[in-house]
Amino acid sequence: MKAMHITAAMALGAGLVACGSSTPASRPAAQQDGGRGPITFISGKFEAESVQKIVDAWNAAHPDEKATVVLLPESADEQRRKLIQNAQTKSDAGDVILIDAVWTSEFAANRWVDELKLDTTGFLPTTVETAKYRDKLYAAPLFTGTGLLYYRKDLVKEPPKTWDEMKKICAEVLPKQKGMSCYGGQFDKYEGLTVNFSEAVASAGGQLLDASGQPQVTSEAAKQAARFLADGFRSGMIPKEAITYKEEEGRVAFQEGKLLFYRNWAYGYEAAQKTDGSSKVVGKFDVAPIPGLTGPGAGTLGGNNLAVSAFSKHKQSAQDFIAFMTSAAQIKAFAQTSSMPVPRTAIYEDPELIKKYPYLPALKDGILAAKPRPKAVRYGDVTAAIQESAYAIVTGAKPADQALSELQSALGPLLK
Repeated sequence: MKAMHITAAMALGAGLVACGSSTPASRPAAQQDGGRGPITFISGKFEAESVQKIVDAWNAAHPDEKATVVLLPESADEQRRKLIQNAQTKSDAGDVILIDAVWTSEFAANRWVDELKLDTTGFLPTTVETAKYRDKLYAAPLFTGTGLLYYRKDLVKEPPKTWDEMKKICAEVLPKQKGMSCYGGQFDKYEGLTVNFSEAVASAGGQLLDASGQPQVTSEAAKQAARFLADGFRSGMIPKEAITYKEEEGRVAFQEGKLLFYRNWAYGYEAAQKTDGSSKVVGKFDVAPIPGLTGPGAGTLGGNNLAVSAFSKHKQSAQDFIAFMTSAAQIKAFAQTSSMPVPRTAIYEDPELIKKYPYLPALKDGILAAKPRPKAVRYGDVTAAIQESAYAIVTGAKPADQALSELQSALGPLLK
């Protein structure tokens, strides 16, 4: 995306809530036909340039229904806050919104998004499930993915399959590497911490909720996961600065050679391979499944879905825009320029793309086996409770068992 487009989009994004339900200045009154006309796409910053190329293709084919992109902040929590503010004020400033896959139930139950008419043939089944609420489709998968372990293949012969193996490798390698730490993930107090904590619990053989939706965070597996994270910070295996890591801070640290292992999404692969001087690990790293307690771990199912705002004045254009964005042709075009995982099965079986991204078949298996975060109408409250307890664990503010016991009590009423 050109710099002037980004600047304009960010400026518009800053004023979304203030727009209320009034007609945006950029949308002529004559086009307020209730179905078709120009639309605003409220998106995230990840892969903005590649997304813009698809938007440009839509605009070229639909001159009377052009889409303007608005970029939200990087933080998932801040994105959710802004989108909810717009919904609660019934703002029509956004027609199509990009929502975290785990927000679908909350946005659908509150009638902030409309039911979606879309043929989901060819999508990975797990991604379609993230777009449903009460068995009805309310969104379309655009991005998906699960956690991967980035590791320095020039320093590590084989990636670790267990936490103990990772610790052993670090003990052998790090004494010879100045300024390098063992392992990093996303541990700042935001949605990424919920993801990392969920992965740790699943990778120890546990689950946050059982099949009936009841919390299970005082299980032995959850305790082992909590101790792994707490001991990691206490021992220095996880550097103290990782307490401030979101995806990008950790990605930069890995690219600067400060981490031997780093848990991140697949989007970071392409950035770490750039030869523009931004990465010191070009050709020196690879990716593998995240390690677990006794064997390969279980990633958290991530992703972002497209939904039609219930307050849009051009809903038919918005529906068609989503179908265009997620079509087989446009998803492939996106995959050719971005390493962000996408939801269509064919991408993971495409020889051309596998040559470019050798990890695609393994990533597909990981996505199909990944565990979702709790599906909850009050997801904002649920993730806030998880973050509060997990943050207390990783900072050492509370013993792991105490924090988990308090989380068990807090989650009960929120999941009723």
